[in-house]
Amino acid sequence: MSATPPESAMEARPTETFLREGTGDVHAARRARLMDRIGPTSAALIVAYPERNRSNDTNYTYRPSSDLWYLTGFEEPEAAMLLLPGHDEHPFVLFLRPRDHKLEIWDGPRVGLDRARERLGADCALAFEDLAKELPRLLAGRTSLHYALGLDGAMDTLVVGAYRKAIRTARGRARAPTAILDPVDALHEMRLIKSPEEIEAMRRAGSVSAAGHVRGMRVTRPGLMEFELQAEIEHVFKQQGARAPGYSSIVGGGSNACVLHYIDNRAALAAGDLVLVDAGAEVGYYTGDITRTWPVSGEFNGFQRTIYDLVLRAQMEAISLVRPGLPWHELHECTVQVITQGLVDLGLLDGPVEKAIEEAAFKKYFMHGTGHWLGIDVHDVGIYARDGEKSRPLEEGMCFTIEPGIYFHPEEEGVPKDFVGIGVRIEDDILVTADGCEVLTRGVPKEPEEIMELIGKDA
Repeated sequence: MSATPPESAMEARPTETFLREGTGDVHAARRARLMDRIGPTSAALIVAYPERNRSNDTNYTYRPSSDLWYLTGFEEPEAAMLLLPGHDEHPFVLFLRPRDHKLEIWDGPRVGLDRARERLGADCALAFEDLAKELPRLLAGRTSLHYALGLDGAMDTLVVGAYRKAIRTARGRARAPTAILDPVDALHEMRLIKSPEEIEAMRRAGSVSAAGHVRGMRVTRPGLMEFELQAEIEHVFKQQGARAPGYSSIVGGGSNACVLHYIDNRAALAAGDLVLVDAGAEVGYYTGDITRTWPVSGEFNGFQRTIYDLVLRAQMEAISLVRPGLPWHELHECTVQVITQGLVDLGLLDGPVEKAIEEAAFKKYFMHGTGHWLGIDVHDVGIYARDGEKSRPLEEGMCFTIEPGIYFHPEEEGVPKDFVGIGVRIEDDILVTADGCEVLTRGVPKEPEEIMELIGKDA
């Protein structure tokens, strides 16, 4: 599959945000769907992630809770959304921080209670600090509460206390919640199938991510530091409208590529080595996720090229299978078959191939899965197998990665010296369409000849 010209990845310059405040119809429709799914007598509470301390009096840059943002477009901390399906007055209650002039001078403006109805569509806005006091009253008459336990201990204590108080207050005279249910089945199944608006956001994230990788190839040269290459890539992300990388960028030269989640990025790129880059841009809270592997000096040596071609063939064959109705696990089985056959042919695994697969011998060199769901989170929500299924069938609107890899770690025993330190992974973002798939990250090349044409052009 030929990539589009690399320059095309540099053309689009999308804005930073997508589906933020002011696109209330989209978020209102999502809330309505969720309320339909949980039923008219239940309630759902979605809470924002707390701010996290980085050091002393400095916090990490805040990113909103994916679930809360998906349903409201709200980006502030200290917030919670309570849905009460069928309530006559306030089916959508939002808890948030009140306006505070002095603090807003330091930290920026807040929506505040008075503007929550107009800006976010809330039927009722209450102070977040009053959540413990107000929640028992609001849960009166509800049979269950959908709330994700285990994400924040302090919030769990507050919610369970409010739940028990609602039961005590009812005292058998009124209906009260009898269960706390995980909202994952109702909410995360919604997030798994992307809407047209979300698909456009994913395309934009893929395009910006691809532009960063193209830039990385163009500046690569021996002696460049891994963090310098990371900076070049992430500069393009920001320049083209990304809020931030979607996850910690992996830039691993030489044997560092064999560490799957290598993020130190402090070594120098050496002549003759490969560099593996796994990086994606988050644009409007939707993230791209691309991995490319390329030669630091601009040319693959024979052993590197052999492994690269094998990984690329495995990825391309898996992509060719994607269509609605294909069981998810068949993508992994495809890449395992191709990679295991190739490693047996090279004498790196003992055959026959069927036995090597049955005994999972391939995991010595290909130890991870072939992909994962992708969306607002880089490892996005949604179950991979439903009851009674080995894996769920693909559906139109699903987005995920396909990312086979082969790694010859220096400490792995029995690796021929010519392969030691080679690590190759190739990853693209895939959208399931009505009759097949769309590769959202096609703007960055992966054919060896196209890659080699780019290496070092701007070094």
